[in-house]
Amino acid sequence: MRSLTVRPEAHAGTFYPESPTALGRLVDAQLERAASAAEPGPPAERPSGLVVPHAGLVYSGPIAAAAWSALAARPPQVIVLAGTNHYVGDLRGVAVWPEGSWQTPLGPVAVDAGVAARILALGTPFLARPDAHLREHSLEVQLPFVARACPGSRIVPLLVSFESTRACSRAGERLGEALRELRQSGEDVVLVASSDFAHYPPADEAEAVTRQLLPPLLALDEHELARREAELRFSGRPGLACGMCGIEPVVFALAAFRAMGLGQGRLLASGTSADVPHGDPERTVGYAAVAFA
Repeated sequence: MRSLTVRPEAHAGTFYPESPTALGRLVDAQLERAASAAEPGPPAERPSGLVVPHAGLVYSGPIAAAAWSALAARPPQVIVLAGTNHYVGDLRGVAVWPEGSWQTPLGPVAVDAGVAARILALGTPFLARPDAHLREHSLEVQLPFVARACPGSRIVPLLVSFESTRACSRAGERLGEALRELRQSGEDVVLVASSDFAHYPPADEAEAVTRQLLPPLLALDEHELARREAELRFSGRPGLACGMCGIEPVVFALAAFRAMGLGQGRLLASGTSADVPHGDPERTVGYAAVAFA
């Protein structure tokens, strides 16, 4: 594959504002609202794992902000981002962007080449495939939050695509073991998986799907999560195309969280695209933000 070190914005002006001023205002407002909506009392332990949505920021941004604001008080050194492969038909495994930076309207976000190299050293199915990332939005839409909530944090972008839950889980476990070793050596690394929930049912059905999928997700049970999601996907519910469009990166991340020694998940926020002005309640996408510590 050709060498790529700088990944340009592919979705500025569509999934989020192209103007740095407009984008900064939008993300800052979403982070501020998320922080003000946090539960009262002593601050929760900073998460070492997150599941976040990845739609247009006017839709999923308020839910994603609940996750990213949980890192803002103490940004990690490195954020490993596991995303959904929407566009590359020949990807089997985990495509790693190995070095350089990703451009955003808010400035470049640096890739941690050392952690990327440690992940690539695991061998197959971890592959240097920067080309696989060029059109993908599931990680790009996280970067405005990284830039604002975690300035100075470096990223390692991964795209996850497998033909079986078992293979996906095994790869996640191997990543988690590597991240655990890095953390034990003093590297402050957080793993973030990107997924939306139900696609296109009415709002009440989307919320019901989220409720059914949350128990295994919170319990770090990727096999039960995948089983329930497949059952929902083929259930014939009106308008439902899938229960999670990012099931693979979440399966991958749950196995990694467990290998990292993280515990039960905590729901930070959930909702649907119908919750925002002009959202269509008859055709929605579900969102949830979950933290693991």
